[in-house]
Amino acid sequence: MKQYPFLDLAFSNAPYMEELKAAACEVIERGRYLHSEQTELLEQEIADVCQTRHCVSVSNGLDALRLILRAYKEMDLLTDGDEVIVPANTYVASVLAISDNGLVPVLCDPKEDTMNLDSDLLEGLITPRTRALMPVHLYGTPCWDETLKRVAREHNLLIIEDNAQAIGARSATAGIHGTYITGGLGHVAGISFYPTKNLGALGDGGAVVTNDDELAAIVRALANYGSDRRYHNIYRGYNCRLDEIQAAMLRVKLRHLDEENESRNIVARTYSECITNPRVKTPAFFAGMKQIWHQYVVRVEDRERFRAFLADHGIGTDVHYATPAHMQPCYSDLPHVPLPMTERLAAEVVSLPIAHPITPDDARAIAAVINTY
Repeated sequence: MKQYPFLDLAFSNAPYMEELKAAACEVIERGRYLHSEQTELLEQEIADVCQTRHCVSVSNGLDALRLILRAYKEMDLLTDGDEVIVPANTYVASVLAISDNGLVPVLCDPKEDTMNLDSDLLEGLITPRTRALMPVHLYGTPCWDETLKRVAREHNLLIIEDNAQAIGARSATAGIHGTYITGGLGHVAGISFYPTKNLGALGDGGAVVTNDDELAAIVRALANYGSDRRYHNIYRGYNCRLDEIQAAMLRVKLRHLDEENESRNIVARTYSECITNPRVKTPAFFAGMKQIWHQYVVRVEDRERFRAFLADHGIGTDVHYATPAHMQPCYSDLPHVPLPMTERLAAEVVSLPIAHPITPDDARAIAAVINTY
């Protein structure tokens, strides 16, 4: 019986192995392991992809969001106790970045079709303390529309994109600067280069992208002990730097990002065309939008039985995310508000294999098994 692992990073990186080895050797031989050529070039290239003026490479995606919010506090645009609206259906990191800065996360239920923040609910969540929105482009589907833009403009709210899962995705609606590319839609965005991402490091990594000169400068200083030059600390900062080896690895893989995204798109379309079982709800495709399919997430009512059935046929699956933030022990103090769609999705979602080496033929074979469930 053929096996279909949910994700095998060794296989995923195998096509780039010689390039990765050469890039690593170059960094090792050069002898500069922080703040050097590879990091500078990566930042230029990521800024180009996101169509922003600035990219600041950092240690991981959570730190990217934490640094953004801290920088806005240094700019006196946020202060302790201010509220940030964030989707309830997201990885806990989105919420951790808010509370870690002394800010208050206000959870918003998602739309059923996009599984992203429901912009029609925003007006009902805004209070005099609301200062920012944090749309999350979950699973690689852009979370952006005219309603979100209008609400942010009318209430003078900062828009902080959590672009951890969607680098290379494109919205159907223009951002505040006219671009359609996620990461450049709002005022600033955080990116994750966690190894499982479409653009994944061989360790951890992240970035902040923005068109705001002052914000970029403050984030860069905060990430390097709060210093604007050596031994001159203007902020009480952190050590959140990306190293040269990871920058070099990411530059290799960035050259193949469009190819990776298109491969996932083809597999996703194959799944959606071939899965006909009425007990399995497939994710939606949206006209005018480029989704990059970080995950391909179906929904089933009896999830564990479904996963066990697929496992018996050699098909690996995963769940993103079974326990939403408001049900985590660390957030037991959050005000309890009804989040019915978040809780329904958390109980039903199942991620199917989509990353290399999964092929369209594999997707058809997996769909055939699913159709017998």
